[in-house]
Amino acid sequence: MKNILFLSVLFLAFACNQAPEQTAEVVELEFYGEEISEEGAVEVAKLAEMMADGDQKEVKLVATIEECCQKKGCWMKVDMGDGKTMRVTFKDYGFFVPMDAAGRQVVMEGVASYEETSVEALRHYAEDAGQSADEIAAITEGKKELVFEAKGVILK
Repeated sequence: MKNILFLSVLFLAFACNQAPEQTAEVVELEFYGEEISEEGAVEVAKLAEMMADGDQKEVKLVATIEECCQKKGCWMKVDMGDGKTMRVTFKDYGFFVPMDAAGRQVVMEGVASYEETSVEALRHYAEDAGQSADEIAAITEGKKELVFEAKGVILK
């Protein structure tokens, strides 16, 4: 009986001195293109305001991916926070992101600019996104839009 009591006390003393279990979730980061850091990144919703003084700006942004190219992962659209999306391409077509990255948060560094996107390019993006032939044929006008060319991307 003394041995059982002694072992019980010893077990409780040992168990009470153990560090509490860590429950913090570890987020694995994935890097694509040039390796960049998260430091200094601003919310993509602030980009339009930042672009008010020019047609082009080098910047680091945080956004949520809405859609990715379903052929190669060679472009993505990110949520601008105002019901609109912005197309993101990758510098020199030098890297791609996973085709299942929609819904993930992204940090990206590169150049934002206003660009006239041709009908041909818009149709190409629609085809990459898996839109129907009717939807693609309905694209009959180019559009001026805010776009981003990323030199590096971090997926969370």
